[in-house]
Amino acid sequence: MNAPVATSPRLAVQMFLAFAFAYFFSALLRAVTATLAPAFSAELGLSAGDLGLLAGAYFAGFAATQLPLGSALDRWGPRRVQLTLLSVAALACVAFALARSFGELILARAAIGVGVSACLMAPLTAYRHRYSDVAQLRANSWMLMTGSLGMLASTLPVQLLLPLLGWRGLFAAVALLLLAAIALIACWVPHDVPAAPSAPQRQGGYREIFRHPTFVRLLPMGFFHYGGLVAVQSLWAGPWLTDVAGASPRGAATGLFAINLAMLFAFLGWGLVMPRLAARGWTTQRLIARGVPVSLALLVSVAVLGPSAGAGWLAAWCVSCTVVSLSQPTVGQAFGPGLAGRALSAYNLVIFAGVFTVQWGVGLTIDALVGNGWQRVAAYQAAVGGFAVICILCYLWFLRVDDRASGA
Repeated sequence: MNAPVATSPRLAVQMFLAFAFAYFFSALLRAVTATLAPAFSAELGLSAGDLGLLAGAYFAGFAATQLPLGSALDRWGPRRVQLTLLSVAALACVAFALARSFGELILARAAIGVGVSACLMAPLTAYRHRYSDVAQLRANSWMLMTGSLGMLASTLPVQLLLPLLGWRGLFAAVALLLLAAIALIACWVPHDVPAAPSAPQRQGGYREIFRHPTFVRLLPMGFFHYGGLVAVQSLWAGPWLTDVAGASPRGAATGLFAINLAMLFAFLGWGLVMPRLAARGWTTQRLIARGVPVSLALLVSVAVLGPSAGAGWLAAWCVSCTVVSLSQPTVGQAFGPGLAGRALSAYNLVIFAGVFTVQWGVGLTIDALVGNGWQRVAAYQAAVGGFAVICILCYLWFLRVDDRASGA
């Protein structure tokens, strides 16, 4: 594998800050539907399935972009691709603010997903080219910490700004801030130095990636467990707190704030400890194998406890799931720099296709059970319980598949 390009500390910090500023708003846009769900339901009369579809449209647009995005990152480089797509995101936020029908909201929400689809993959690809392996693990965790900060901002701060700006004004303000992110990346991120791929890399592409033992081993867990984490954090945590735990909209926003604050500190902690763990021989896959059972036990507990499982239980489950985030840099490091963009984007496609599936699937399950006479709380519990069973099966797959021949 090709070694990363040498990068000065100052340049490394500038790159991180510029990319992190953009990712902050990507995460805010991803999660804000959980806070705005009561406003959308009141103004537009949306059902649980409609809310799931509206939130999931972001992830559908996001996921649809990932394969061409990976090729673009490897061909044109992360800086150029990020600047182009962020321009799309800014325009899509304006369109969302101006939308007058549910269909227009869906289209604008999907376009937002397309526009921010490189906000994590572009920096991770840049780090793969310019950072050491240990620095990549730290940068990955701290990018996710920045994302948690964005999701934190989507809770109480958005709830407080809502009476002043309305949800349309909020999206217009985000469009302006995305323009500021474009300016930062243009000024602080150096021009791309894409790795020159070998002939097999040019020809094999995604076929080689999807057949790689490490990718195969992590795929189900990335789709359902990691994707489910994002689905709950960015949508279903809010309705669970109001419909199941009995919280008010302000109380739910406070609970979401606590959940995302806990996630922020979890990712901060991973960034601090990963270099030390790596030095002691702890691989990312060993950490995943040890940490996921805790997450599974907490998820089952949430489903069983129902109304008693408030924000504290959801926060504990979300934090326990952060160990699965280590799978992302693991996939990137399994390939050389010439395939880094495609490998990372392919795995991101898996994750966000899972987010869309879980978000919409949970909503459809709840609606179907309520339509068949179930109490709403019981319907939520059953939907979460079914999700827990799927996550357990994904973990068993992870334990069963051996990728040691790949050097993972």
